[in-house]
Amino acid sequence: MLVSCLFVLFGLALLIYGADLFVNGASSMARQFGIPPLIIGLTIVGFATSAPEILVGSVAALQDKTSIAIGNAFGSNITNVGLVLGVSIILLPITVALNRIKREYALMCSSLIIALVLMIDGHLSRNDAIILLISLVGFLGWIIWAGKRASANGSLISEYEQESIKTESAKASVVKLLIGLIILVSGAELLVRGAVFIAESYGVSDLVIGLTIVAIGTSLPELSASITSIIKKEADIAIGNIIGSNMFNTLAVLGIPVLINPDYFPSEVLTRDYPVMIGLSLLLGAMIFVSSKGKLSRIEGAILLVCFLWYQYVLFQQSTMMI
Repeated sequence: MLVSCLFVLFGLALLIYGADLFVNGASSMARQFGIPPLIIGLTIVGFATSAPEILVGSVAALQDKTSIAIGNAFGSNITNVGLVLGVSIILLPITVALNRIKREYALMCSSLIIALVLMIDGHLSRNDAIILLISLVGFLGWIIWAGKRASANGSLISEYEQESIKTESAKASVVKLLIGLIILVSGAELLVRGAVFIAESYGVSDLVIGLTIVAIGTSLPELSASITSIIKKEADIAIGNIIGSNMFNTLAVLGIPVLINPDYFPSEVLTRDYPVMIGLSLLLGAMIFVSSKGKLSRIEGAILLVCFLWYQYVLFQQSTMMI
């Protein structure tokens, strides 16, 4: 058991470090080919925070553990809103510019609805995965189009552009890209192997492992990025990154593993996990747009965190009852 826990911890460390190297290398290479900063920025923001989830989900699917990938996608969304935003807001209350977040929030909710429609039959096929990935491309295309029309002061896209890094030599970019990818895959492999062994040892389902250990672990980059952004007085970036990451999780982190290994999934996903995910998303929307008009206080952060902890408690209780 100790070895499995070490696998998980070491795998998480490799995922975080590998994601940083891979995204920096990919960004610099994109600059070499003259790709616009706006598109690079969107790729960095979306992929940097979702790369660990995508790699873990893909490795799990290759090992015929698609339920871990599904749990990882939904669990990461729940963790992002409940734990990451909850803790961030408790540490430092924030004010969000409403006009800079409406579009991204609407797209996130749309992605959740698309996923629900595709999952309502209890099975995710390759056709479903293709629809999810096409939706992601369409959403990103729409964001780019809308961003180009918006003024620099009126769109979150301007912050996305600022995420681009300086251009390095082509050789350095390729080295970073390849090393980052190798580290990412290695970290994902270790994390999945350790998580699966823990699940088998305690009789916990792959889905619950994906919703808890894997989801919380792969959401650590979001927690770090959000706290850093809030400390720097850049609350819009913190909220925007979480919302953007959740859209990527729903469409890419769910879509790519299912494309690799289509599968049926446990009924609890629709009766327990999806309602919590959509409930937290709607609660966040109500806090931002209705109750506080963009001013999120420590009380609201505490509410989000309590919801997350309650959900983890329910998972724990149900898991122990099954053993």
